[in-house]
Formats: sequence, structure tokens, C-alpha cells
Amino acid sequence: KKKRSDFSKAEMSSSYVGSLDQGTTSTRFIIYDKQARPVGSHQVEFKQYYPEAGVRNCIAKAVEKAKEDGHDVENGLKAIGKLEKELSGGRTFVETCGLPISTYFSAVKLLWLLENVETVKKAVENGDALFGTIDSWLIWNLTGGVNGGVHVTDVSNASRTMLMNLKTLEWDKPTLETWESNLGFCQRLLVTLRLLGTSQMDGYPGVPISGCLGDQHAAMLGQACRKGEAKSTYGTGAFILLNTGEEIIHSKNGLLSTLAYKLGPNSTANYALEGSIAIAGAAVQWLRDSLGVISSASEIEALAKSVETTGGVYFVPAFNGLFAPWWRDDARGVCIGITRFTTKAHIARAVLESMCFQVRDVLESMHKDAGEKGETKNEKGEFLLRVDGGAAVNDLLMQIQVWLIHLFHSFFTIFIEYFWTHSNFPE
Repeated sequence: KKKRSDFSKAEMSSSYVGSLDQGTTSTRFIIYDKQARPVGSHQVEFKQYYPEAGVRNCIAKAVEKAKEDGHDVENGLKAIGKLEKELSGGRTFVETCGLPISTYFSAVKLLWLLENVETVKKAVENGDALFGTIDSWLIWNLTGGVNGGVHVTDVSNASRTMLMNLKTLEWDKPTLETWESNLGFCQRLLVTLRLLGTSQMDGYPGVPISGCLGDQHAAMLGQACRKGEAKSTYGTGAFILLNTGEEIIHSKNGLLSTLAYKLGPNSTANYALEGSIAIAGAAVQWLRDSLGVISSASEIEALAKSVETTGGVYFVPAFNGLFAPWWRDDARGVCIGITRFTTKAHIARAVLESMCFQVRDVLESMHKDAGEKGETKNEKGEFLLRVDGGAAVNDLLMQIQVWLIHLFHSFFTIFIEYFWTHSNFPE
């Protein structure tokens, strides 16, 4: 990690690109040189809030304030669940936005705020409210905030709100009317790569902010996934995307239809099928922080490797429900098969296997939706799955992933790119 004072005069006179990676559990900033080599980075983790079992508080401060003001938080959350059940099985907006109704997406959170937090309701009525995803909040602050900050987002992040039309790549007016929302406080939609504004930060004024891309869309673009190619990101959660080219495929098997990327005003949009898994690396953090089984996340590989199997232990990390392809908010975590023989090593290995089982389920759904024609294979007939994310450095995890896919699904002869170059491929 370099400080500003660590750079030489020659380095200071060169051009660099800064990348801000805003994740679920941390903020990371990386500086790259002209050859795309990282020359400096810094990462800060921040506290997670879990006010009650099964509810992940993505808007912790808003909910806490609502409780203090005497608002009925519990009934508000129950109302969301009722909404999901009443509106055609929760798939009312799939044709327009590609997403099922879920508390995972912005529109449902926005509806709850409008109905339960009086300060938010009044701010909207007075024209003093702005709605956006985390990227728009960051850009707004970086470009001046209350002193003329730019309120924008890109189409990849907007595709996660349930409010954008996938075909037109604009806010969908009928959907906004259904949610009793309006365009007045939504951010302006822009394509991924273009000048969004300039920084007004102390010490770094005038730095151009030249692009914005949603987390998984960025991973797909960074992995150069073209039509028929897929990637899996193993982070706090796990996210598997298959590029479907210019075609929007509406899943019949529990996946999301989403925008992959649109790189310029005149470029063609690429779409994707996505399977979102709520808990992947977060289960390792749970072993570390809540159970004390390991003292650092990197220890899990050696611990899990110390046993050849899980000893019959199976772990389902449904800490706050299950996402794709099941979409069960009422699901809860479970660990079964425990005997007197079970050790923490068996449980650690079962946690790794749980990530791979979930990815396998998503790949199976993708195969059903896209079919053989929708999957690009190499000259050996292998389907390439590119992998990234913090947990992808775990060779055992990648090995288990290959084994589970081959063992249960003969239609996939899978080739994991990272695994092939970092481990001994099993016979």
C-alpha cells in the first residue's frame, strides 16, 4: 500500500486510473498505471447490522430512525411479504425489469421507506429527496454533494432497482406508477462508460469520473465474457452470469434477466441470465466472527483440507433466505449430519461445499433456460466458467466446484479457468 508521499516525481507526473470498488462488507480503492498494473490500494471493512433473525438491514440507519420515531417496522416488513404473495407469485414485473418482487431490490425498500418513514415521505412531497443506488450516492458526494453534486447512475446499476425497462433502458413509467413513485427524485440514467462528472474532493479537484458499472456486470466485462460465456464471482455472495448477447431471455427456472453492459451511447446492449446467491464468502466470515472456528478467512482452506470429506455433514447457508433459483425468503440456515465424529474441519469443508452446491444449482437452471445453443464451448467441447472474487483464490473451493458439477450433471464438461492454472486438475 502506497501513500501519496511514497510516489516518485516521475510517478506523480504520470497518468493513473483510480477504481472505487464498493462492496457489501468493505470499500476498496485501487490505483492503476497505464499498463493496468495496480500500484496502490487501500481497503476498509465496515460494520454489518442484523437487527433481527432473517432481516438484513441494508438501510440500517433509516430503519433505526424509523423505530425511534415509533413507526411499525415489523408490520412494514410483513406488508412486503404480503405484496410478494398477492402480485402473481411475485413475478408481476418480470417482463419489464427481469426481476421477481423481492426485498433484495431497491423498489421494495423504497416503498417501505415511503410508507413507514415520515421524514422520507415529507422530503418527497417537498421535492427535497433523491433516490438512488449506492453508486449514485458515491458519485453525488464525490462531485460536491449538497453543493451541486451530480445525481446519476448507469443502466447496469439501474437494472437492479426493479424500476428500469430492460428493452428501452429507461425508467419504466407504468412500473413507477404501480409503486406509487415518480421520476422527480430518480437519478439520470447514463451508459456505462462516459464522463459522469468531476471530483470536488479536497486535494483532488477536477479528477474526471469516467465510468460506472454494477458489481457483477463489471466482473463480466472484466472477464471479457461474450455471448454464450459465463463467469462466477465468489465474494460475500456468489453471482453467476451467462451473456445472452442482444437477446433478453426470460428465465423459467428461477434466474434473473438482466443487462450485462452497454459501453457507449451508440453501442449495442448485451444482456445476461443471472443467478444471485446470498451467502458464499459470508459463511466463512460467520465461521470466523460468530463461531470463532477460524481466526482469519484464509485459514479455512487448510482446515477443510485436513479431512477428505465432510463426514456426512451438509450445510445450507440460508441466513436470510435463499435467492436463485429458489427465492425463498422464509428459508433458514441448517447444518445436518453432525455426529460425535464431526470436527470443525468437517464443518469448514461443508461450508465450502455449500457454495459449490448453490453455484451448481444456478448452472443447471442456466442450461435449462439457454440450452446448448446458448452456451459457447471450446474445441474440446468444454464449457468455460470464468471465476473471480476473493474466495476464488481458494484452490480447494475451485476443486470441489469442478467435482460437484461433473458428479451431478453430465451435460456440463466444465473447464474452470482460474482452477486450471492454479491447481492440479483431478483425474
